[in-house]
Amino acid sequence: MPAYAFAHLRSRRHHPDIIEYLERVQATLDPFAGRFVIHGLPAEVVEGIWPGSMVLIEFPGLIEARAWYNSPAYQEILQLRTDHIQGDVLLIEGVEPNYDPVLRADKLRAEAQRTS
Repeated sequence: MPAYAFAHLRSRRHHPDIIEYLERVQATLDPFAGRFVIHGLPAEVVEGIWPGSMVLIEFPGLIEARAWYNSPAYQEILQLRTDHIQGDVLLIEGVEPNYDPVLRADKLRAEAQRTS
């Protein structure tokens, strides 16, 4: 099942370190089959407020996503980004191709009935 590294980047400072980070990050992803799905493009906000930009990287699974983030190669360049861009990063497992939200609703309904 695919997994994702999701970053919500809020405040950015254009700095030479960011350019270096961008030049080096793909080489850290390649051994873990990571690929950019979204990379900071302007978003069309249709509900609420979205300050900043978004990055979404897909991996074959959560094992690969964790291994990438914790890899010596990525840890070596991480501070190039974190020193100049404020944000949050999380790793999250995706849903299976046949995911049905109705089943999730049924589970939540059953849990709610047990606790009431």
